[in-house]
Amino acid sequence: MFKNLRTQLTVSVIAALILMLLSIWAVTREYMILAVCVLVLICFYMIYLLFWFWKNVSEPIDRLTEFAAEIASGSYGSKLEDRSDNEIGQLTDAINDMTEQVAQAEKARTDFISQVSHELRTPLTAITGWSETIKFDPAVQGDSLRGINIISKEAERLTGMVTELLEFTRIQDGRFTLHVSTVDFPALVEECLYTYNELFRKEGLAVNYIPWEEDVPEIPGDPERLSQVVLNILDNACKYGKNGRKIDVRMSMDENNVYASIRDYGPGIPPDELPQVKKKFFKGSSKERGSGIGLAVCEEIVTRHNGSLDIVNAVGGGVNVTIRLPRRS
Repeated sequence: MFKNLRTQLTVSVIAALILMLLSIWAVTREYMILAVCVLVLICFYMIYLLFWFWKNVSEPIDRLTEFAAEIASGSYGSKLEDRSDNEIGQLTDAINDMTEQVAQAEKARTDFISQVSHELRTPLTAITGWSETIKFDPAVQGDSLRGINIISKEAERLTGMVTELLEFTRIQDGRFTLHVSTVDFPALVEECLYTYNELFRKEGLAVNYIPWEEDVPEIPGDPERLSQVVLNILDNACKYGKNGRKIDVRMSMDENNVYASIRDYGPGIPPDELPQVKKKFFKGSSKERGSGIGLAVCEEIVTRHNGSLDIVNAVGGGVNVTIRLPRRS
């Protein structure tokens, strides 16, 4: 057959028309046996064309569609096997070249972020250390002390952003690992609440903790990573929902999973931004500053625990975040 799909289709249509004209000519000449034979041949020919179209056009397009969806989900660098020399084969080659170039660009970006993050850690550590030291100098008073506090707070915020960037690069290059043991998840959540207790007090937030009425068995998980998830969500609830003046933290369990739901009473997330909040580097319309990486890292951690992180706007205002973790590995 011809390599060009358009040529193949053109020739196939012309051949079908010739057979149809031949059958009409046979009928007009009353060559009925010939007419029947030609009609049977046309039927077989149409069936052949159907299977040919399915194999050479429809099936490759389905493969390309699935491959494009994989690329869109972040599977950069993977390639699709080229099985033909026609236009679809050329399209496959073009998509393979595109995903390879995207993978190289993504790796360059990740390497750059990693290098910059590492370079920032040393001066930030020095700034934080000296600002904390200067704060205790009796000679520093008034606006000077206030300025030092601002420097310390901003350095701490930048350090958190650098840490999130490093976590992001570990996810991107495959160095993100879990150290799984057994975790008392309610105790872990309570420890995180205790850690943020002073922050909640300063922000004027009341925390309503609702434990599960039954004993919750230990679950498989990485306690350090899960603490990172809970602390990040509590930090977001404090940062974005502080106008609501309270936070609800509820534990629950069913036959297969344990749950921690953290709900604030702030303004909530705009509906058009809600599907995007867990994507890397997404920064919505909120005036609060952040790296746009924290929730993406949390999603990765929970997913690697075979769980889920669900974020919805709560009825009556605010955001409700639910962490679901399986009770068994």
